[in-house]
Amino acid sequence: METKTSWLLDKPISHRGLHDTDNIPENSLPAFENSVKNGYAIELDVRIIDDQTVIVFHDEKLSRMTNRDGYVSTLKIADLDEIRLLKTDCTIPTFEQVLETVNGKVPLLIEIKKAEQSFALEDKIIEMLKIYNGDYAVQSFDPMSMHYFYKNAPHIMRGQLSSYFHHNDIDAPRREKKRLKKLKYNDISHPNFISYKVTNLPNKYVTATGLPVIAWTVRGELEAQKALKFCDNYIFEGFMPRVKDEAFE
Repeated sequence: METKTSWLLDKPISHRGLHDTDNIPENSLPAFENSVKNGYAIELDVRIIDDQTVIVFHDEKLSRMTNRDGYVSTLKIADLDEIRLLKTDCTIPTFEQVLETVNGKVPLLIEIKKAEQSFALEDKIIEMLKIYNGDYAVQSFDPMSMHYFYKNAPHIMRGQLSSYFHHNDIDAPRREKKRLKKLKYNDISHPNFISYKVTNLPNKYVTATGLPVIAWTVRGELEAQKALKFCDNYIFEGFMPRVKDEAFE
C-alpha cells in the first residue's frame, strides 16, 4: 500500500467514532471529537437524504438510534435539529459538519450506504473531499459504488466490505451475497484493500486477493490480538486499544 495511505494499517480505527452507550452516541460529533482527542482514525457511515444533504448515520430507519420512527431517506436538513440521538442532546450530523469537526486531525474511513440506484451520494462525497485537507478512504458492500469511485475518482482509496452474511449484514439476494462472500465482485470494485468481518477471518477468499485486510468489528483486546495474526488492521468498538502496540510499529 502506498505511503500516503499507510494510516489504514497504522492504528486501530474507531467504529462510528469513539462512543459509549450512555453519553456519546455512535456517529455523533462528540464521538468523532473523542476519536480525535485519543488519536484514533474514524470509521463512519454516510447516507443521502431527501433534499440531497449528505448525513452521517448507519441505519436505514431512525428507530434504533433516535426518538422517531421512519426512514432516514425521507428527512430534510431542517429535520435534523429536531431529532435526538438516543437520550442525549446530540443530533444527526451532516457530513460537512463532520469534515469541519475532524479537520484532518485524524483519518476518515467512509462507508457508503446506498438507499437508491443513482450515484448522487458518490458524486457529493467526491466533490466534498476535493477541498478536504486530510487523509481518507471509502468502502462499501456495494461493488458498483466502489466501481463508481474507481472510474470517477481513482485517487481515492477503495475498500470492498464483505462477510459470510450470517446475520443479514446487508439486504441483497442470496446469490449476490454468496458471490460477495467469495469476493467475486473485485473485478468490478477494484479494491485497494478488503474489509472483512473479524469472525469470518481468516478465509481463503481474502487470502487469495493478496490485498491488505482490515477486520471489522473487534470488541476486545483479546480479540484484537487474535485478529492481528491474520489481518493488517482492525475497526474496533467498546474498548480502548493500545495505540502504541508493537503490531502497529
